[in-house]
Amino acid sequence: MPDRIRLGVISFAHGHVSAYCRVIADFADAEVVAAWDDDAERGQNAAAEFGLEWHTDLDQLLARADIDAVFVASPTNRHAAHVTAAAEAGKHVLLQKPMALTLNDCDAIIAAVARSGVKFSMCYQMRCDPVNRKMKSLVAEGAVGNLAVVRRRHAIPMLLNKDWAVPGNWHIDPVQNMGMFMDDASHAADWFYWMLGKPLSVIAEIDNIVTDTAPDDNGVAIYRFARGEIGILLNSSTQLAAEATTEIYGDAGTIQQNYGDLPASLLPAEDSALKLYRTGAGDWERFDYPLVPQRARIEAVPRPLVDYLKGEGPPLATAAEGRVCIEMILGAYQSAREGRRVRFPLE
Repeated sequence: MPDRIRLGVISFAHGHVSAYCRVIADFADAEVVAAWDDDAERGQNAAAEFGLEWHTDLDQLLARADIDAVFVASPTNRHAAHVTAAAEAGKHVLLQKPMALTLNDCDAIIAAVARSGVKFSMCYQMRCDPVNRKMKSLVAEGAVGNLAVVRRRHAIPMLLNKDWAVPGNWHIDPVQNMGMFMDDASHAADWFYWMLGKPLSVIAEIDNIVTDTAPDDNGVAIYRFARGEIGILLNSSTQLAAEATTEIYGDAGTIQQNYGDLPASLLPAEDSALKLYRTGAGDWERFDYPLVPQRARIEAVPRPLVDYLKGEGPPLATAAEGRVCIEMILGAYQSAREGRRVRFPLE
């Protein structure tokens, strides 16, 4: 890889890629140089904002010898096609979540990456967050003993925003994105897999409860993991404010994370971003982590990705790991649909 990584953008459909472009503009070792989008107005506006060369044809973008890697941030149902095209053109791929809407598409992505030998990483922001990383290390070192229950919320208020929840928004289109649980709970599903490994089973409720503009607006999935741990994934697209994002309960203590998702970032925080209670301690041990807005987690994604492309670090999540996350989400949907516990791997 060259000393200065040059990147392209395949679609600005997912808004996080705009944050990546803004952040990378300040990097000395990387730059975003060109873009394509099947929505010409959206793509041209973004290209003008970030000073990128605009391409009307995807093949033209991928034929550029001066582009080393691409961000794929298109609607989720197009991910497999766009990753395959980029990989076959010899471009390394940084894929926005969710990986795909079906396991067949996940397998197509895995096969394309393996065939071409390009580097690949999912853009999972939860793995970049220093508070999440600290929680992972605390769990691994046995700070709270044997885990019993882990609850993680990942929520947004977007379906209550009448300017966002409108026809034509691909996020609420069942063909392009399946549902809000698929779109957003994939963050928390990857977090659970990263923290606890592959689950054994899931039982879930996913439905429209207070809105009717998307296929679903709220969901809860209860996963069981290899050592018996219960993982409770709460995903909401109608949540206005909240505090505790994560609760980890073990037989020797408790970990609590505040200010860890969007609703928790919307109001001033009154507590530490991370705290730990150990048996017999008498009080919480508070860790000195800044209370950062949700956008800071998104803006933290590009640095480890560029380091990975340069051979100076690992991917945030491999293609195989991305597939696990999608299987976890599809299993939750199947459970909610059929009203029963679903076991992994899915049949």
